[in-house]
Amino acid sequence: MKLDEIKDRVGALWESVSEGWNHLIQSAAGALTRFRPEQDSGVPAASEVDDGFYLPSRGWAVLGGDVFEDDSRLVVRLELPGMDKQDLQVEVLDDALVVSGEKRFARESTEGRWRVMQCAYGSFRRVVPLVVAVRPDEARASYRNGVLRVEMPKAEQGAPRSLKIPVD
Repeated sequence: MKLDEIKDRVGALWESVSEGWNHLIQSAAGALTRFRPEQDSGVPAASEVDDGFYLPSRGWAVLGGDVFEDDSRLVVRLELPGMDKQDLQVEVLDDALVVSGEKRFARESTEGRWRVMQCAYGSFRRVVPLVVAVRPDEARASYRNGVLRVEMPKAEQGAPRSLKIPVD
């Protein structure tokens, strides 16, 4: 194998890795969500966890989502595992769907040590830009199997909108 051939292959590999990394950053940027545990949240102290990357005051998670549009509606689905629907607030603010809430930590009932802590706990706020105008007063939200689904009828362009949406 010649040196030029090796250079070409390494260059192609680097380009592929770089392209994949850029795609991951772009697609996850909006889904990356910060969780802020409260003082009395029960989240383990750093001394109780063997995971070297664990920071009890800072938790990040990817709350993945999908946005679907047809002729009459816009549907947003967000993955919010481990949460209760009563801990979620859903509202439309101008050109965005804003989902906020709190994911609570549950301690184990026996003594022991945490070896890995990868889940995020605490309060969060996730903003999903809306690509079209919607009628928030007619929106419906449901939460099943860790997935929040918000269906919003489309509206004509008009004044800014703001309305809280109850979760069934």
